[in-house]
Parts: sequence; C-alpha cells; structure tokens
Amino acid sequence: MTVELISVGTELLMGNIVNTNSRYLSRKCAELGFSLYLQITVGDNEGRLCEMMKAALSRADIIILTGGLGPTQDDMTKEAVAKVLNRELIMDEASRERISSFFKFRYGQNAVPPVITENNWKQALRINGCIVVENDNGTAPGYIVETEGKTVILLPGPPSEMVPMFAQHIFPYLKKKQEKVFVSKMVKICGVGESRAETILIDLIEGQSNPTIAPYAKDGEVHFRITAAADNEEDAEKLLNPMVEELYKRFGDNIYTTDEEESLEQVVVKLLQEKNYTVTTAESCTGGLLTGRLVNVSGASDVLREGFITYANEAKMKYLGVSSDTLKAYGAVSEQTASEMAKGAAEVACTEVALAITGIAGPDGGTIEKPVGLVYIACSVKGHITVQEFRFMGTRQRVREQSVIYALDLLRRSLL
Repeated sequence: MTVELISVGTELLMGNIVNTNSRYLSRKCAELGFSLYLQITVGDNEGRLCEMMKAALSRADIIILTGGLGPTQDDMTKEAVAKVLNRELIMDEASRERISSFFKFRYGQNAVPPVITENNWKQALRINGCIVVENDNGTAPGYIVETEGKTVILLPGPPSEMVPMFAQHIFPYLKKKQEKVFVSKMVKICGVGESRAETILIDLIEGQSNPTIAPYAKDGEVHFRITAAADNEEDAEKLLNPMVEELYKRFGDNIYTTDEEESLEQVVVKLLQEKNYTVTTAESCTGGLLTGRLVNVSGASDVLREGFITYANEAKMKYLGVSSDTLKAYGAVSEQTASEMAKGAAEVACTEVALAITGIAGPDGGTIEKPVGLVYIACSVKGHITVQEFRFMGTRQRVREQSVIYALDLLRRSLL
C-alpha cells in the first residue's frame, strides 16, 4: 500500500509551526508496513490543495491530510476534497450535537454571550458517503472517504487532537488493510558514527530482502529499524530475531536498547535502579542539560540525589573541592579537572556514582591547544574514575547536547 501525506496550513509552509504531524504519521505508516511515497505541505489555498489532491490520487492508495478542518474561512481541506471527489457537503447531526455538547461542557449551559458562533457549525458538515471519526479532544471531527479503490483520510491539525484520533481510530482501520503482518524492532546504538555503523552492516544492507534494515542517524546515535513481513506475527518474529542477534554480535555493548520507546537516559536510570546506586552530576559547559535529561525519566528521584552547576572556577573549588593547583596547572577544561569534579561530587553528595562535564562550547574561548568543542567527561563509580576526551563540532547548543549524550553513554558503559 502506498501512502501520501498532505499537511495543510500556511503557518506550516512559512515555518511558523514545526510540522510534527508528518513525523508521527510517517513512523506509524512504516509501522504498518506501508510505503510512504511523498510528503507535501501546502498553504491555505483551495486551488493548490485541489491540485495536490488530484496528483496524490494518481500516485497513492491512501492519502492522509492534516489541518484545515477548523471553523474559519481559511480552513478549506474538507471543501477541497469534496470538490475533487465531486461529492456534496451535508450536515451531520451527530457532529452538530457533539460540537454543541463540547461548548456547553467547556463554558457552561448558560454562557453569555453565546460562545457558539455560526462558523462553528461549518465543522459539522461532512463529505457525503464518508465515515465520520469522533474527536474527543476538540470540535473538528476527522473523516475517512473511500473512493474507487483509494482511501482519503482527513485529520485535524493540532497534534493534541490528531495523535489520539489516529491512534484510537485510524490506526486500527488501516491495520485491516495490511496485506501482511509486519513486526519491527528498533536497534539503538550509541558510540558508533553513522558511516562506521553502515560499514559494519553493509553486507546485510546490500543483501536485504525480508527482513529489511533501515538506518536513522541522530545526534550521537544511530538507530536501525529491522522489519519483517509474514502471514502472522509468530512467523515475522522468527524472521526478525536472527537479524537482531546478528546486530548484537557486530555491535555488542554499543547497543543500548531494542525498545523503540526507550531513551538512553531511561536505560541509565534503570541500570542505576537495578544496582541500587545513587548518582550526582557536576556540570560546567552543559549548565544543567545533563541533569535535565535524567529528570525527564519517571523514577529518576529514586537515583538522582543532587546536581551541581559549577560554571566558574570558584564554584568548582567551593562546591566540588577542585584544587586551585589543578586549575592553575591544567585549566578548567582538562582531564584532571573533570576527574576532580567527579570525585568531589560523589564525596559531597555521598553517592556511589558521579558524572562530570567540563568543556568549551564556543563559539568563543577556544585556543590552538584547546579548541572549541573540546570536552572532558568523567564518571566515578564506587571510587573508580574514568575520563574521556571528546572533540565535538557544530554550534554551541550542539556541542552541549552532544556532551550530554556521550556523558550518559559513558555512565551506561561504566555501570555495565
């Protein structure tokens, strides 16, 4: 099955809003085993949207449109689709009642002045012959239109409405259209660059058929989605598992999870919980980003005791006990300082584990000996300290973010 995504909205086209809907829908289509042919963003222009719809119908089996289902004049997705399919728009009384109930619930039975304006009823119009999809998080319903072997799906634009609607109603509907059962696993790797990771797997990638391997590069990480197709889930798993095992043979501890929803920080928190260890952080150039990543994890309070942001040398000495002699002899950005930061943080917070970062994020402050992007990361586990030197490239923010990823990975490897 071939799918095309059409995102509607001038605010998307102009870059005022980040299009997270396409990312979500692309992943879900891949999960269903559908082939994504094209993604298009079109502004609030009925003529252009009609052109895009006609072209999409000539190429794809399923067209998914997001946005343009609101009550205002520039919301014209439904109207454009109805025009292209030569279908009427008719009042859907169930949708009208749901919209009325929505406003009464939000504003009360006797809201004054009346909060339901006439243009709200525009959202109760449906394309003749379509399936209306209820919206539990807003006033704009979704729609499924089946026509001449094609399927057109219209979804609201706000992600808070689109995502639950797709998950609850559209995904189960599309799953029935699968010709095969597809099972996927995401193998997540840290500490190996994209080009090296591909080189390690080049024979598998070039020879792939079923299962397939698709690489995804992220900052400091490489993800491989392995997908197997079969007549049933059990047979798909039998095809999938040997390939996952082969990746473990080739990448070993560089693989930190095969759970698509699990993040690097979640893995780290889980390891700390399993070992009954507590951790403290000592950050200079990252200024709290590392601690923030750990705090993102539910259950981090079980393991995270304290976090120190010691940006100035005085703070490194005052809170972490870094020696003034060390700072004078080697500087704030050095293996020695990073080591003392980790040692001091563990001692002050009385934790089994400490993680420290010091570096030059730029764009200023670099020298020939210590260029922008030079970062030292130290990890102390039960008094044993490991320090690694990194040379990151990119903007100030990217250097900081890369530092956090590699710090989490160093902690993960140290715990293993």
